[in-house]
Amino acid sequence: MRQLIDREASLLGFQHVRVASVGEQTPRIDAFDRWLGAGHHGEMHYLPKRRDERADVRLRLQDARSAVVLALEHHHRAPPDPGGLTGQVARYAWGRDYHNLVGKRLRKLQRRLREQDVPNWGGVDTAPILERAWAEAAGLGFSGKNCLQILPAHGSWMFLAVLFVEAELQPDTPLGDHCGSCRRCLDICPTGAFVGPRTLDARRCIAYWTIETRGVIPVSMRPGIGRWAFGCDACQEVCPHNVSAPDGDEDDLLPRNAWLDLPWLLESDDDAILARFQGTPIRRPGADALRRNACIVLGNLGDTAAVPVLRSTVERASPLVVEHARWALERLGG
Repeated sequence: MRQLIDREASLLGFQHVRVASVGEQTPRIDAFDRWLGAGHHGEMHYLPKRRDERADVRLRLQDARSAVVLALEHHHRAPPDPGGLTGQVARYAWGRDYHNLVGKRLRKLQRRLREQDVPNWGGVDTAPILERAWAEAAGLGFSGKNCLQILPAHGSWMFLAVLFVEAELQPDTPLGDHCGSCRRCLDICPTGAFVGPRTLDARRCIAYWTIETRGVIPVSMRPGIGRWAFGCDACQEVCPHNVSAPDGDEDDLLPRNAWLDLPWLLESDDDAILARFQGTPIRRPGADALRRNACIVLGNLGDTAAVPVLRSTVERASPLVVEHARWALERLGG
């Protein structure tokens, strides 16, 4: 069975496959509960809502015996900085939406296994699965101090999926910690989002505010956002394990959206914005939240060339965007 899974996963483009045994509860569920109890999830209410399914996968697959963890690498070298009034995008969103890309391949693997009479259930991070906890248990990398899964010699630029099967497979060996005394990721965070090693307070995370939220971003957070218009890679860019990360070979993940034209975002209507980013993660916050992010970055860039478009935005945008445009204008003296 393991040979079948390895072969089919490879044919589908997954570079890494590891296995963990399914026990009475999900690995690291206690840490997840403490994180929720501290309120570190912010407004991501979907996380505690399906907590029990995350804690016990047998609620979804009664006789689950093994967790098959799969990874698809997405690293690509950053294209040249275009300068001007542009904002940065986190690497995972440079290409096609991984939920569609990885999810489609996972479903093909599931169908192949069912053809062999192997019941299974799984998903990517939209499913109630603690995918990084299972990856660590399976030896597919280790949990870094930046809360991301790191595979030595490959880094943290990976999309994960987990497939639970009723077959009893030989588990792989966990790697253990490879961070040592390094704390570059903790120290580089522009907004101090790390409460400690492996503990992130989402309420201080740039990715949380620019992707997960739809409302007003606290004034105290805005300067730290810097040039990040969608997500943030600061804690990954300084990780020593990412220095020699190999480039992926997926055309769908090429860096087509590494930089955003901020004036274009403010001047375009909803339909144009959503059409421009069709099939990419950048659609997730919605058009108005993207405009909100654009205003913050323009305020942080310090370039007075942004004043005219911000003034125009104040005259016609939604109250949410206007509030952030006014803040940016104040920063620019406009």
